[in-house]
Amino acid sequence: MSRETFTATFGAQNTPADLATYLDTAYAATQLTQELENPASSFYFILKDQIVAGYLKLNTDAAQTEAMGPHALEIERIYLRPAFQKQGLGRHLFQIALDQAQRQRKTQIWLGVWEHNLNAQGFYHQLGFHQIGQHTFTLGSDPQTDLIYAKSL
Repeated sequence: MSRETFTATFGAQNTPADLATYLDTAYAATQLTQELENPASSFYFILKDQIVAGYLKLNTDAAQTEAMGPHALEIERIYLRPAFQKQGLGRHLFQIALDQAQRQRKTQIWLGVWEHNLNAQGFYHQLGFHQIGQHTFTLGSDPQTDLIYAKSL
């Protein structure tokens, strides 16, 4: 699921070599096992017609990809298979993240979004996020810019 949705989202904009390098590192079985076993990370899968349509990964505390403090919750991944996009499922996954942040008494929810992913940026703006910074995200050998978006709770 991780490899499939990442490739569908970013494959056309990156070289096959950089994409393969990234997928083999970020979505290796050992890496995913570590993430699944990390108590500060949570995964949620969404089904439609009994098919896994997408997933959400949340991080708190030291699992966050940037040091945003103990009162923040990170949406590290929110991905849908292409056949399930534009059906409100992304909003449903976001609501799960928001519910978890509120249940854990977080005061901020944040995420990184690629500077060229205008559809995702528009989605997050509609949900009340605003840009607070940026960081470098290396895909294979290609350093790219992710915009850091946050929403106060």
